[in-house]
Amino acid sequence: MATVSFRMDDTLKKKTETILGELGLNMTTAMTMFAKTIVREQRLPLDLSVDPFYSAANQERLKRSIERYEAGKSEPVKKSLEELERMGEDA
Repeated sequence: MATVSFRMDDTLKKKTETILGELGLNMTTAMTMFAKTIVREQRLPLDLSVDPFYSAANQERLKRSIERYEAGKSEPVKKSLEELERMGEDA
């Protein structure tokens, strides 16, 4: 049996242990389950994503909008809820 140790922020550890305790698990059991899932599925069993707000394209768009606003060249944009929802789907 191998021993694995890693560093974690104290607050994060306490919060994690509290939640795991509510599930009837301890840290060792949870990390073993995590490792077994990685091996079985051959992937990280996490849903990782990047917030599109911070994408380079969106940041550039925001920068241009701010520059136009500061130059006094901005005009209010009126869009319907449907148009805004479609824009979100395209992102």
